[in-house]
Amino acid sequence: MKRPVPLKSVYSFVAVAETGSMTDASKLLNVSHSAISQSIKSLESQIGQALFIRQGRVVVLNSTGRQYYKQVAPALEQIIIATEKLIERPHSQRLTLNMVNSLVMHWWIPRVDQFSQYAPKVDIRLSSLTGNFKMETEGVDVAIIHGKTDAWSNYYCELLATDELVLTASPDLIDQDTTPASILKQYPAIIVTNDRRKHDWKIWCDSYKLPEPEYAQHLKFSVSVQAVQATIRKLGVFVSHKQFIRDEVDQGSLIEIGTPVLNPNQDFYFACPPEKLKNENVLLLRNWLRQEFRR
Repeated sequence: MKRPVPLKSVYSFVAVAETGSMTDASKLLNVSHSAISQSIKSLESQIGQALFIRQGRVVVLNSTGRQYYKQVAPALEQIIIATEKLIERPHSQRLTLNMVNSLVMHWWIPRVDQFSQYAPKVDIRLSSLTGNFKMETEGVDVAIIHGKTDAWSNYYCELLATDELVLTASPDLIDQDTTPASILKQYPAIIVTNDRRKHDWKIWCDSYKLPEPEYAQHLKFSVSVQAVQATIRKLGVFVSHKQFIRDEVDQGSLIEIGTPVLNPNQDFYFACPPEKLKNENVLLLRNWLRQEFRR
């Protein structure tokens, strides 16, 4: 019997082949760079042939490596899928739902009780990964994408709602004659500086043909939940995503000024691996999300 190839060496080989970097592969597999390097050397030694061409820090598959990758990558994927199915059986009611943290704070948490009543047997576990990632690798069943779906072509994607930007303030700061232009002259603008939010004011101002306001020194925040709290406390006015402030508006702690502005850069999408649509709980979650986003 031939000596079997250690599975960790195959994992390392596929990770390096797909990332083109031992450093990135080590991060993906959560092991050290030296462990990846040693696994590749061990695999090449056992095969008796090199699999990569080293070009500085970049590693590229050679012809042998490309042929080997075509054979082992699908097999490894099947091993992962089969293992995940066995793991999922004791927790068949559990779904991992991914969304950005701001959506968790503003939108999901206020609706947990509603979903529990709608689907009492479904156990939702949250994750807040950002950027592009493989749902299967990260153990994510469903994602709510706040953005565009260009990078998610391998997944089933369905538009839940367009993204609308709205000027908001405490009800105590406005009267019946308040307009967007007039309130901007009276109160400072609150801004969120992270990459996903930093253009919101410009988009809104361009739509209203108003100059982008100057921002007060102490009213810049890194996340929108902080900005919303500052707005509730009457420190200024804030351009927010309409979905994020629905509950504050319903409860009367914030009020919308003017009409919403469509954000051309992002919308809200339901996304999942196509095979997940066979899961009754995924369909339950999708139907509930449809209802909630369209209210």
